[in-house]
Amino acid sequence: MRLYLASRSPRRRELLSRIGIDFDTVLFRDGVRADSETDETPFPHEDPVAYVERVARAKAVHGLKIVQERRLPLRPVLAADTTLEFQGEIIGKPVNMADAAHILQRLSGQTHRVLTGVAINHLGHTEYLLSTSEVRFRPLDEEEIRHYVMSGEPMDKAGAYGIQGRAGMFVEHLSGSYTGVMGLPVCETGELLKKLGFRPL
Repeated sequence: MRLYLASRSPRRRELLSRIGIDFDTVLFRDGVRADSETDETPFPHEDPVAYVERVARAKAVHGLKIVQERRLPLRPVLAADTTLEFQGEIIGKPVNMADAAHILQRLSGQTHRVLTGVAINHLGHTEYLLSTSEVRFRPLDEEEIRHYVMSGEPMDKAGAYGIQGRAGMFVEHLSGSYTGVMGLPVCETGELLKKLGFRPL
């Protein structure tokens, strides 16, 4: 069986391939022509856990809509959303380099939560799960933050860092799912897929 991955993330594609899942990618528009159904703007005072579930489910539903509009073969649509929660606040992708540096300064020497919601829509029904991990950064100095931001790596990532890249050097402690922090918790995703009859191993 194959499925559709409703995501632009190269990390999610890599992780699905690692666990032996065959998939085709369904891409959403981004930028000023972004699909309103997958708008990642948090609602005022929205709880981070509720936010990540809302966005992941919306991506899965919209992915199925695209499949139907393009008259593609019907298969399960997998979508995910990753966000950071720090001191009760949702921290998404930085809007610019200055914002990335500010986020990293806030996370320096602190513990934050990484929430990744995974949703699979199959025949109009959505199964969902949440992966929660805690990450603690060692204290970061201004120079290493500046160098990291200048690398460009933080710019398309929730919380302004990618644990699988250079920012791995910042992580002092991780409790939870490493792949969840990357953007797709493979253990939990595998469990969801088993419910649908996928047996990747």
